[in-house]
Amino acid sequence: MSKHRRAGSGRSPRGRARTRQHGRPSRAVVLLASAGLVLFGAGWVHALYEPPGAPVAPGARTDSRPGAHAADPGHAARGGRRPDALQGLPAGALSEGTRARIPAEARQLVLVTGRAKDSSESTAGLYTRPAPGADWVRAAQWPARNGAKGWSTDRAYGDLTSPQGVFSLSDAGGRLSAPAGTRLPYDQDPAFVATGLGVNGESLAGSFDYVVAIDYNRRQGVSPLDPVMPDGEGRGGNIWLHVDHDGPSHGCVGLPKAAMKQLLETLDPSAHPVIAMGPAGF
Repeated sequence: MSKHRRAGSGRSPRGRARTRQHGRPSRAVVLLASAGLVLFGAGWVHALYEPPGAPVAPGARTDSRPGAHAADPGHAARGGRRPDALQGLPAGALSEGTRARIPAEARQLVLVTGRAKDSSESTAGLYTRPAPGADWVRAAQWPARNGAKGWSTDRAYGDLTSPQGVFSLSDAGGRLSAPAGTRLPYDQDPAFVATGLGVNGESLAGSFDYVVAIDYNRRQGVSPLDPVMPDGEGRGGNIWLHVDHDGPSHGCVGLPKAAMKQLLETLDPSAHPVIAMGPAGF
Protein backbone atom coordinates (compact mmCIF):
# COMPACT_ATOMS: atom_id res chain seq x y z
CA MET A 1 0.00 0.00 0.00
CA SER A 2 1.31 3.37 -0.88
CA LYS A 3 2.13 6.06 1.60
CA HIS A 4 -0.80 8.17 0.44
CA ARG A 5 -3.25 5.41 0.98
CA ARG A 6 -1.87 4.72 4.44
CA ALA A 7 -2.25 8.37 5.36
CA GLY A 8 -5.91 8.28 4.45
CA SER A 9 -6.73 4.88 6.02
CA GLY A 10 -9.10 4.54 8.95
CA ARG A 11 -11.02 7.82 8.13
CA SER A 12 -14.66 8.02 7.33
CA PRO A 13 -15.83 9.25 3.91
CA ARG A 14 -17.01 12.51 5.56
CA GLY A 15 -13.62 13.01 7.10
CA ARG A 16 -12.00 12.55 3.71
CA ALA A 17 -14.39 15.07 2.20
CA ARG A 18 -13.42 17.65 4.80
CA THR A 19 -9.78 17.02 4.03
CA ARG A 20 -10.37 17.74 0.35
CA GLN A 21 -12.22 20.97 1.18
CA HIS A 22 -9.28 22.27 3.25
CA GLY A 23 -6.60 21.11 0.87
CA ARG A 24 -8.26 22.28 -2.37
CA PRO A 25 -10.38 25.51 -2.30
CA SER A 26 -13.88 25.31 -3.63
CA ARG A 27 -14.77 26.92 -6.94
CA ALA A 28 -16.59 29.82 -5.20
CA VAL A 29 -13.52 30.67 -3.14
CA VAL A 30 -11.33 30.61 -6.23
CA LEU A 31 -13.68 32.96 -8.08
CA LEU A 32 -13.81 35.42 -5.16
CA ALA A 33 -10.02 35.41 -4.82
CA SER A 34 -9.56 35.99 -8.55
CA ALA A 35 -11.93 38.93 -8.48
CA GLY A 36 -10.03 40.43 -5.54
CA LEU A 37 -6.74 40.14 -7.38
CA VAL A 38 -8.22 41.87 -10.42
CA LEU A 39 -9.53 44.76 -8.32
CA PHE A 40 -6.20 45.05 -6.41
CA GLY A 41 -4.25 45.15 -9.68
CA ALA A 42 -6.58 47.77 -11.11
CA GLY A 43 -5.93 49.91 -8.03
CA TRP A 44 -2.15 49.73 -8.59
CA VAL A 45 -2.57 50.60 -12.24
CA HIS A 46 -4.65 53.66 -11.28
CA ALA A 47 -2.06 54.73 -8.72
CA LEU A 48 0.81 54.40 -11.17
CA TYR A 49 -0.99 56.14 -14.02
CA GLU A 50 -3.05 58.74 -12.18
CA PRO A 51 -3.92 61.44 -14.70
CA PRO A 52 -2.54 65.00 -14.23
CA GLY A 53 -4.76 67.23 -12.15
CA ALA A 54 -6.19 64.37 -10.10
CA PRO A 55 -7.27 65.47 -6.61
CA VAL A 56 -4.69 65.12 -3.85
CA ALA A 57 -5.64 62.90 -0.95
CA PRO A 58 -6.50 64.78 2.25
CA GLY A 59 -3.39 65.53 4.30
CA ALA A 60 -1.00 64.97 1.40
CA ARG A 61 1.76 67.64 0.98
CA THR A 62 2.23 69.32 -2.39
CA ASP A 63 5.34 71.27 -1.33
CA SER A 64 8.43 69.50 -0.10
CA ARG A 65 9.67 72.48 1.95
CA PRO A 66 8.92 71.95 5.69
CA GLY A 67 6.00 74.02 6.87
CA ALA A 68 5.24 75.53 3.45
CA HIS A 69 1.61 76.30 2.76
CA ALA A 70 -0.54 78.60 0.71
CA ALA A 71 -0.81 81.11 3.54
CA ASP A 72 2.94 81.84 3.31
CA PRO A 73 3.13 85.48 2.00
CA GLY A 74 5.83 84.62 -0.51
CA HIS A 75 4.43 81.25 -1.55
CA ALA A 76 2.75 82.38 -4.76
CA ALA A 77 5.75 84.42 -5.88
CA ARG A 78 8.12 81.51 -5.40
CA GLY A 79 6.42 79.69 -8.25
CA GLY A 80 7.92 82.28 -10.59
CA ARG A 81 10.47 85.05 -10.04
CA ARG A 82 11.34 85.64 -6.40
CA PRO A 83 10.82 89.28 -5.39
CA ASP A 84 14.05 91.09 -4.52
CA ALA A 85 13.82 94.47 -2.79
CA LEU A 86 17.46 95.20 -3.60
CA GLN A 87 16.87 94.91 -7.36
CA GLY A 88 20.47 93.93 -8.00
CA LEU A 89 22.02 96.70 -5.87
CA PRO A 90 24.53 95.73 -3.15
CA ALA A 91 23.14 94.93 0.28
CA GLY A 92 23.66 97.69 2.82
CA ALA A 93 24.36 100.39 0.23
CA LEU A 94 20.94 102.05 0.22
CA SER A 95 17.99 102.23 2.54
CA GLU A 96 14.54 101.24 1.28
CA GLY A 97 13.56 104.92 1.33
CA THR A 98 16.48 105.96 -0.88
CA ARG A 99 15.82 103.15 -3.35
CA ALA A 100 12.24 104.38 -3.60
CA ARG A 101 13.50 107.82 -4.61
CA ILE A 102 15.30 106.48 -7.67
CA PRO A 103 12.97 107.44 -10.55
CA ALA A 104 11.16 104.50 -12.09
CA GLU A 105 12.18 105.60 -15.60
CA ALA A 106 15.91 105.74 -14.73
CA ARG A 107 17.92 103.06 -16.52
CA GLN A 108 21.39 104.32 -15.58
CA LEU A 109 22.57 104.84 -12.01
CA VAL A 110 25.83 106.07 -10.53
CA LEU A 111 25.89 104.76 -6.94
CA VAL A 112 28.40 106.45 -4.62
CA THR A 113 28.66 104.74 -1.24
CA GLY A 114 30.69 106.50 1.44
CA ARG A 115 32.73 104.57 3.96
CA ALA A 116 31.11 106.49 6.83
CA LYS A 117 29.02 109.58 7.52
CA ASP A 118 32.14 111.67 8.22
CA SER A 119 34.52 109.95 5.77
CA SER A 120 35.82 111.37 2.48
CA GLU A 121 36.50 107.89 1.05
CA SER A 122 33.85 106.12 -0.98
CA THR A 123 33.18 103.67 -3.79
CA ALA A 124 31.37 104.50 -7.02
CA GLY A 125 29.57 102.01 -9.25
CA LEU A 126 27.88 102.37 -12.61
CA TYR A 127 24.65 100.37 -12.86
CA THR A 128 22.34 99.88 -15.81
CA ARG A 129 19.06 98.08 -16.42
CA PRO A 130 17.33 97.22 -19.72
CA ALA A 131 13.93 98.60 -18.76
CA PRO A 132 12.18 100.45 -15.93
CA GLY A 133 11.56 98.13 -13.01
CA ALA A 134 14.13 95.54 -14.11
CA ASP A 135 17.04 94.55 -11.87
CA TRP A 136 20.18 96.66 -11.92
CA VAL A 137 23.42 95.21 -13.30
CA ARG A 138 26.78 96.66 -12.31
CA ALA A 139 28.81 97.71 -15.35
CA ALA A 140 31.84 99.20 -13.56
CA GLN A 141 33.18 100.13 -10.14
CA TRP A 142 35.89 102.57 -9.02
CA PRO A 143 37.37 104.13 -5.89
CA ALA A 144 36.02 107.61 -5.23
CA ARG A 145 36.43 110.61 -2.95
CA ASN A 146 33.80 112.95 -1.58
CA GLY A 147 33.71 115.98 0.73
CA ALA A 148 36.47 116.22 3.32
CA LYS A 149 33.92 116.15 6.16
CA GLY A 150 31.70 113.46 4.71
CA TRP A 151 28.02 113.81 3.90
CA SER A 152 25.13 116.10 4.75
CA THR A 153 21.39 116.20 4.09
CA ASP A 154 21.37 119.93 4.93
CA ARG A 155 24.50 121.14 3.25
CA ALA A 156 25.78 124.70 3.69
CA TYR A 157 28.26 126.59 1.56
CA GLY A 158 31.84 125.88 2.60
CA ASP A 159 31.07 123.12 5.13
CA LEU A 160 33.22 120.62 3.16
CA THR A 161 30.45 118.01 2.93
CA SER A 162 28.91 116.39 -0.13
CA PRO A 163 25.12 116.54 -0.51
CA GLN A 164 23.42 113.26 0.33
CA GLY A 165 20.52 112.09 -1.83
CA VAL A 166 19.38 111.15 -5.32
CA PHE A 167 20.01 113.65 -8.14
CA SER A 168 19.68 113.64 -11.91
CA LEU A 169 22.66 113.92 -14.27
CA SER A 170 21.83 116.11 -17.25
CA ASP A 171 24.85 118.20 -18.36
CA ALA A 172 28.57 117.72 -18.81
CA GLY A 173 31.66 119.62 -19.89
CA GLY A 174 35.37 119.99 -19.38
CA ARG A 175 38.64 121.49 -20.47
CA LEU A 176 39.16 118.63 -22.89
CA SER A 177 36.95 117.79 -25.84
CA ALA A 178 34.13 115.32 -25.31
CA PRO A 179 35.09 111.64 -25.61
CA ALA A 180 33.75 109.89 -28.70
CA GLY A 181 30.16 108.78 -28.15
CA THR A 182 29.31 111.39 -25.51
CA ARG A 183 25.53 111.96 -25.53
CA LEU A 184 25.05 114.32 -22.61
CA PRO A 185 25.12 117.99 -23.66
CA TYR A 186 28.83 118.82 -23.37
CA ASP A 187 30.43 122.23 -22.91
CA GLN A 188 34.12 122.34 -23.75
CA ASP A 189 35.52 125.52 -22.26
CA PRO A 190 38.99 126.65 -21.09
CA ALA A 191 37.28 128.06 -18.00
CA PHE A 192 37.18 124.49 -16.59
CA VAL A 193 40.40 125.08 -14.68
CA ALA A 194 40.64 124.57 -10.92
CA THR A 195 42.64 127.23 -9.12
CA GLY A 196 44.40 127.05 -5.79
CA LEU A 197 45.05 123.84 -3.86
CA GLY A 198 42.97 121.00 -2.52
CA VAL A 199 41.86 120.57 1.10
CA ASN A 200 45.08 118.74 1.93
CA GLY A 201 47.26 121.10 -0.10
CA GLU A 202 47.38 118.87 -3.20
CA SER A 203 47.43 120.24 -6.74
CA LEU A 204 44.08 120.45 -8.53
CA ALA A 205 45.60 120.40 -12.00
CA GLY A 206 43.47 118.39 -14.45
CA SER A 207 40.56 117.99 -12.04
CA PHE A 208 38.12 119.58 -14.48
CA ASP A 209 39.36 117.91 -17.66
CA TYR A 210 36.02 116.07 -17.59
CA VAL A 211 33.02 116.92 -15.41
CA VAL A 212 29.41 115.81 -15.12
CA ALA A 213 27.18 118.24 -13.24
CA ILE A 214 25.20 116.77 -10.35
CA ASP A 215 21.79 118.43 -10.35
CA TYR A 216 22.03 119.78 -6.82
CA ASN A 217 21.01 123.44 -6.49
CA ARG A 218 21.47 124.15 -10.20
CA ARG A 219 19.47 124.72 -13.37
CA GLN A 220 19.29 121.84 -15.82
CA GLY A 221 20.03 122.23 -19.51
CA VAL A 222 22.91 124.70 -19.08
CA SER A 223 26.70 124.41 -18.77
CA PRO A 224 28.06 123.09 -15.48
CA LEU A 225 29.79 126.48 -15.26
CA ASP A 226 26.43 128.22 -14.81
CA PRO A 227 26.62 130.15 -11.49
CA VAL A 228 22.87 130.31 -10.72
CA MET A 229 21.83 128.49 -7.53
CA PRO A 230 18.01 128.26 -7.47
CA ASP A 231 17.83 127.26 -3.79
CA GLY A 232 20.15 130.04 -2.65
CA GLU A 233 23.90 130.43 -2.39
CA GLY A 234 23.80 129.45 1.26
CA ARG A 235 23.48 125.79 0.25
CA GLY A 236 26.45 125.96 -2.09
CA GLY A 237 26.53 124.67 -5.63
CA ASN A 238 28.70 123.59 -8.57
CA ILE A 239 28.71 120.03 -7.24
CA TRP A 240 30.22 117.84 -9.94
CA LEU A 241 31.59 114.44 -10.75
CA HIS A 242 35.15 115.27 -11.82
CA VAL A 243 38.66 113.85 -12.10
CA ASP A 244 40.11 112.83 -8.73
CA HIS A 245 43.04 114.96 -7.52
CA ASP A 246 44.28 112.47 -4.90
CA GLY A 247 42.54 114.16 -2.02
CA PRO A 248 39.12 114.91 -0.50
CA SER A 249 36.92 117.48 -2.19
CA HIS A 250 35.06 120.58 -1.09
CA GLY A 251 31.80 118.79 -1.90
CA CYS A 252 32.20 117.16 -5.32
CA VAL A 253 32.85 113.48 -6.10
CA GLY A 254 36.23 112.65 -7.60
CA LEU A 255 36.77 109.62 -9.84
CA PRO A 256 39.77 108.29 -11.78
CA LYS A 257 40.17 110.00 -15.15
CA ALA A 258 39.45 106.74 -17.01
CA ALA A 259 36.22 106.40 -15.04
CA MET A 260 35.11 109.89 -15.99
CA LYS A 261 35.78 109.12 -19.62
CA GLN A 262 33.80 105.87 -19.37
CA LEU A 263 30.88 107.69 -17.78
CA LEU A 264 30.79 110.26 -20.56
CA GLU A 265 30.87 107.49 -23.15
CA THR A 266 28.00 105.68 -21.40
CA LEU A 267 25.52 108.15 -19.89
CA ASP A 268 22.56 108.71 -22.15
CA PRO A 269 19.83 111.33 -21.59
CA SER A 270 17.23 108.93 -22.96
CA ALA A 271 18.09 106.52 -20.10
CA HIS A 272 17.38 109.24 -17.50
CA PRO A 273 20.68 108.82 -15.60
CA VAL A 274 20.78 109.63 -11.90
CA ILE A 275 23.28 109.54 -9.06
CA ALA A 276 22.53 108.22 -5.57
CA MET A 277 25.21 109.36 -3.12
CA GLY A 278 25.76 109.17 0.60
CA PRO A 279 27.23 107.04 3.40
CA ALA A 280 26.55 103.31 3.41
CA GLY A 281 22.91 102.57 4.18
CA PHE A 282 21.71 106.14 3.56
